[in-house]
Amino acid sequence: MKFDKDLLRTVLFAVGVVAMVIGIYQTLLYDDLGRNYWIFMIASACWMPLIYWRQKDTVAAKLAEQAAKAAKTAPKAPKGSKPGGAPKGGKPAPRRR
Repeated sequence: MKFDKDLLRTVLFAVGVVAMVIGIYQTLLYDDLGRNYWIFMIASACWMPLIYWRQKDTVAAKLAEQAAKAAKTAPKAPKGSKPGGAPKGGKPAPRRR
């Protein structure tokens, strides 16, 4: 059985939203934030991995985009050129001073 990361993200988000709504309701009902602090911490603990994974996915997408752009703009070797970069005649290019 394969683990579905999208399902985990959905469950964490749902638990975080429910905990936040319950925390806000309890705070307004009892007029005491201190008693309900732990509920808000459950919500934030559910959202922290989601934020981390989202940042990680964004960075990976940017790196993939940059790699694709670099591969697209990389100069192609002309036909008949050697992989070492030597000219076709076999003589090395003169050195620049």
